[in-house]
Amino acid sequence: MTIEFYGIPNCDTVKKARKWLEAQGIDYTFHDYKKEGADVVKVERWIGSEGIDTVLNRRGTTWRKLPDEEKARADDAARAAALLVEHPSMIKRPVVEYDGGLLVGFKEADWEAALK
Repeated sequence: MTIEFYGIPNCDTVKKARKWLEAQGIDYTFHDYKKEGADVVKVERWIGSEGIDTVLNRRGTTWRKLPDEEKARADDAARAAALLVEHPSMIKRPVVEYDGGLLVGFKEADWEAALK
């Protein structure tokens, strides 16, 4: 199984998810948003698959500090993807693409069902 793991290394949820994958002996490729940025085509696909409310982290500091006119961009999927590419720390973490699916956020039961 091919697993592409997207996140930020110092995020606590990303750390938990990576630790879980390693404990299961599941190999993955890690994509660091801070160093590599986010790809707009992938972000658009994630939004199309899971919805903006799943992909956008509205609880984080970056979102809360955005001006209202910037937040309004999240109402349209294409504009939301561009906003998330500009501010990848607003993408809910982690995002995992695997053969046949997508996981957003870390819920151990969901990961176990999808990846084992």
